[in-house]
Amino acid sequence: MRHFKSVLFLLFLFIGMQESFGQPAEQLVKVMVAPDHTNWEYRPGEKVKFTVNITHAGNPLKNVKVRYEVGPEKMPPVKVDSMVSNEGRFTIDGGTMTKPGFLRCVVYAEFNGKRYRGLATAGFDPAMIKPAGENPADFVQFWDNAKADLAKIPMDARMTLMPERSTEKVNVYHINLQNFRPGARLYGILSVPKKEGKYPALLRVPGAGIRPYNGDIATAEKGVITLEIGIHGIPVNMDLSQYANLSGGALSGYQTFNLEDPERYYFKRVYMGCVRANDFLTSLPQFDGTNLGVTGGSQGGALSIITAALDPRVKFLGAYYPALSDLTGFLIGRAGGWPHMFNKDNVNAISTKDKIRTTGYYDVVNFARLLKVPGKYTWGFNDETCPPTSMHAAYNVITAPKSLDLFLETGHWQFPEQREGMERWLQAKLGVK
Repeated sequence: MRHFKSVLFLLFLFIGMQESFGQPAEQLVKVMVAPDHTNWEYRPGEKVKFTVNITHAGNPLKNVKVRYEVGPEKMPPVKVDSMVSNEGRFTIDGGTMTKPGFLRCVVYAEFNGKRYRGLATAGFDPAMIKPAGENPADFVQFWDNAKADLAKIPMDARMTLMPERSTEKVNVYHINLQNFRPGARLYGILSVPKKEGKYPALLRVPGAGIRPYNGDIATAEKGVITLEIGIHGIPVNMDLSQYANLSGGALSGYQTFNLEDPERYYFKRVYMGCVRANDFLTSLPQFDGTNLGVTGGSQGGALSIITAALDPRVKFLGAYYPALSDLTGFLIGRAGGWPHMFNKDNVNAISTKDKIRTTGYYDVVNFARLLKVPGKYTWGFNDETCPPTSMHAAYNVITAPKSLDLFLETGHWQFPEQREGMERWLQAKLGVK
């Protein structure tokens, strides 16, 4: 039974990694869509044409039924049409946008009773996209007060060695710390090089969901203290069924818990948990006292920016497709960031004045303004979970040193080369190879 659970756990982790880092599964019929500018960017008022290639077994799929939609991302389409493509290759006149934003073309093809889908997204002057929401006048004071309150809470750190995960070079621990109020806990997997010495540290912050974590042992073996945390105040080494139960039950929809009150909103514990994780990392006797970075994707991309903005001990950050960016974009008729709390499906239920006000204290845009350390960012134009409109709104307000690696055709996933580039950058900042 123990062996079965170990295999199941590893399978779960593999699936999770595929969802977070892998490409989408290959499809029998490929629907490939691309704007006619190689950089996928246009000036407002400039017309875009989308080229569509539909293939089966590497060859054009002829006489295929097609339906397509064109419109601003996450918004109702402004152009919808159907046709039969005789050659499996055709162009679509996508029109234009009159102001900065992203125009998306989605194409559906039918083959043997099954529908296949492809898309591409043209950016119109994305560097000029401005945030939709306001920065609360007391934004800095709000978070300074939160950090002051956190500092009064004893960390009460507890470490449990995990010999089954430890290696010849690295000790691995399940850790838990007291978080933003007495009794609230933060859990994670700590990996520490065994060799005596002083080491840089890397905090890995998680994407959305409720799951176990394995820790970053590979980076630790290069000579880095790593801590991969969960955010929900539950151990990160439980049986898989417990996460499934929480995901479908008590923690379902956590993204909007107590949204009407900025002091009680769910993500306050999350943001403070990231700072508390750094309290722990910097307290370790093996820490070199200087070099601390943070990285993550999606919700973790957001938390990377937020942690670096809140905590001056962080010296650099690496963020993949950050969520929680420009959340109120939907309220001005454009795409807002995950979790899309103000989109057409939620707006009537959720967009009260108090809830809109609360998001100002938690929107990545307002943390991005405060960044002072170097950051590397990466995403694609085809992301339907974290819309590029929302991510560019945050990126454009950053005045700290920054670089953006665009992998245009990616959605909410990464190419191996994209991930490898980020890891090289992080390791260079950490001083390891």
